[in-house]
Amino acid sequence: MIQAILTDIEGTTSSLSFVKDVLFPYSRAHMAGFVRARAHEPAVRTQLDEVNRLAGRTLTIEETSAQLIAWIDADKKITPLKALQGLIWEAGYKQGDYQGHMYEDAVRWLRRWKEQGLMLYVFSSGSVLAQKLLFGHTAWGDLTPLFSGHFDTTIGNKHEASAYHAIAGKINLKPSEILFLSDIREELDAARATGMRTIQVLREGVTPATDHPQARCFDDIAVTP
Repeated sequence: MIQAILTDIEGTTSSLSFVKDVLFPYSRAHMAGFVRARAHEPAVRTQLDEVNRLAGRTLTIEETSAQLIAWIDADKKITPLKALQGLIWEAGYKQGDYQGHMYEDAVRWLRRWKEQGLMLYVFSSGSVLAQKLLFGHTAWGDLTPLFSGHFDTTIGNKHEASAYHAIAGKINLKPSEILFLSDIREELDAARATGMRTIQVLREGVTPATDHPQARCFDDIAVTP
């Protein structure tokens, strides 16, 4: 019996185009200025030190900014990049530069599943901060109270089964009691390898993975708590 739903964000609850056409360009445009202005802050310094570690040497502020922008352009799922993007996006949300995009059917069913007693969790390559900002600033208001927890790549790679094992352990459920929703086949494969149930959400021209159950939107997902 399903006790919890674990959901991806991009291409699942929210539009890929919002992330690619709004959030990524915003963080790219503001990255160099952000790093220059806030490199002295402990939370930022920690992430910049991790960039140096990954680069194998101590980078200048200009080199660090260039590396981070190159990772954005290559759509790299690198933890310090995601953490810094989250801090930049936080300022954008607070300034009202944009709202987090959510599909109406996703909002409706997340609320309904919560009312039915299902626990809801998020697993995204975006940082936990970025996740909470997106769900906290939508046209439907603050949706963060719907969720019992958030996970990002600090718990593991989304393409590796070990991450899903770790999530199941964190929320104290058997993998078989968790339904994972995503548009990405490799993520679904990794989750299924742990024993989780999976559904591929086919938005925006996603290529179907025929060996996973599929849903065009959340209206097509049947869950019996």
